[in-house]
Amino acid sequence: MNMQEAAEHADKILDGTFAAIKPTVHWTHGQSTEGSCDVSRRRAVMTVISEERRGNFLGVVERYWKSQGFSQIGMNRNAKSPAMYFQTPDEFNVRLLIGDNGQAFFEVATPCVEKSSVSPPASKTVGPNYAGKPIPDPNVHSDFWSASTPITSASPTRSR
Repeated sequence: MNMQEAAEHADKILDGTFAAIKPTVHWTHGQSTEGSCDVSRRRAVMTVISEERRGNFLGVVERYWKSQGFSQIGMNRNAKSPAMYFQTPDEFNVRLLIGDNGQAFFEVATPCVEKSSVSPPASKTVGPNYAGKPIPDPNVHSDFWSASTPITSASPTRSR
């Protein structure tokens, strides 16, 4: 595998992750970086994820990554900036970090592969693409993800 193929695989990991998030969130490409033999792809979520819904957001991503056979390699339980770190079976490292103003940041870092040139990500963003520009704070409201109430589980009712 060369760096371009690894970058495309990283993009597919991110595409699958975002497809698993329901309701859909707006996102933009973050900075893509290349090392001497590795690539990192990044995305920033532009949908406001309220403090009350952050745990749900993390849970959706965690369940998806585990369903894909990813192994959890770390977690930061800090209430202001929680993060999850996973590794794919083919040793790609994936991260979800909740940063300033509740913005969710995703990163996929490839293992060391054969050196090659790397093209920018081809995935189409949901919402404006801020690639190459400063990414603003999250600015898209979602009736679900931005809600200021926690999700409560409905208790079953009995019929009499």
